[in-house]
Amino acid sequence: MAQVNMQLVKELRDRTQAGLNDCKAALVEAEGHLEKAVEVILKKGLVKSAKRAGAVASEGLVLTTLSADGKLGAIAEVNIQTDFAARNGEFIAFANKVVEAALKAKPGVDLGNEPFPGGTGSIEENRAALVGKLGENITVRRWDRLAIDGAGRVHSYVHMGGKVGVLLAVRAGSEAAATAPAFEKFVDDSAMQIAAMAPQFLNVSEMPADARAQQAAIFDAQLIEEGKPDAARPKIIEGKLAKWAKDVCLLEQQSVIDTEKSVEALRSSLAKELGAEVTLSRFVRFERGEGIEKPATPDFASEVAKMAGG
Repeated sequence: MAQVNMQLVKELRDRTQAGLNDCKAALVEAEGHLEKAVEVILKKGLVKSAKRAGAVASEGLVLTTLSADGKLGAIAEVNIQTDFAARNGEFIAFANKVVEAALKAKPGVDLGNEPFPGGTGSIEENRAALVGKLGENITVRRWDRLAIDGAGRVHSYVHMGGKVGVLLAVRAGSEAAATAPAFEKFVDDSAMQIAAMAPQFLNVSEMPADARAQQAAIFDAQLIEEGKPDAARPKIIEGKLAKWAKDVCLLEQQSVIDTEKSVEALRSSLAKELGAEVTLSRFVRFERGEGIEKPATPDFASEVAKMAGG
């Protein structure tokens, strides 16, 4: 039988809100694999949904920047230990230099090795120096960049003072369309949609087959637990997958601006209005602290002690 440590149990419980014993049993069944244990919990119908990995927050900032012509954008997450330090002027200045460097860097490089904009040394050398000065650990956690050629633009949106950041690339059929106020409003609204609704995919056609298959397996196992007959399950699963796609695919989502329409319907309507194609090309969404795990809370420790008879 696989050994299951309480930190894994805690993380599974944070993600699913299932009972402690159920989480422990699921991890044993999954031989200690967290993602498989999440599936076990979902398939057994113990909960209806689970948080994506990385729901625990950490401090710091998500920042974005754009090139002067709007054809290139960068996004970066820079973390620090406390909220108080995240408001420090020197930390904010450092984080802004990081995203400035990201705009100039080649895709996939180690940003820490890049020159520090407007200063001396590398990003990593300046990070280490600031750690020593502020007395808190700082990490340049992740970054990405979007570029677009031809008519269109890359748009950025930062929400809640750096908690969520979005980059969105949108193509237009002509330069006139790309500079139209209606196009600019649609792009801005779509970026806000991404920030608010956290889609995982652009549209159904770009959804990876394994993601769809995994979700179908979860729905199937839930229906088995509910006692649904074999013959009825495939049709029910298709319906559930269609509903799920409306939650996780940007173009299928209900618009937060016009709740009577989907994002795709608004895109199509705009293209007709402008007489030019409008295509959402790619987006990147960073939420501060995604995937950063914090120590077990006193509440969790108390629950473990209670189970042990303490």
